Amino acid sequence: MATSKEYMDYILDQLSGVEGITHRKMMGEYILYIHGRIAAYVCDDRLLVKPVAAAKRLLPDAPMEAPYPGAKEMLLVEDTDDRVLMERLLQII
Repeated sequence: MATSKEYMDYILDQLSGVEGITHRKMMGEYILYIHGRIAAYVCDDRLLVKPVAAAKRLLPDAPMEAPYPGAKEMLLVEDTDDRVLMERLLQII
């Protein structure tokens, strides 16, 4: 299942306060970049962020999931309604 345009628009709206965010669509899914570096994937209507130490501290109980079969696991952001948390998370990556 590919990520819907509506979900991606929602994620981008939630992250609208973060400077330097860009994205690229690839095979029905999306990659989020911060200042040109990969920060997260949006796959199957899920937001998955790089499991860097700062992100793990901010989301200590977040499950690890692969964005697609065979990929390295990333942190699943379950509370995408929390704009402040999401912006902070992407800023620290």
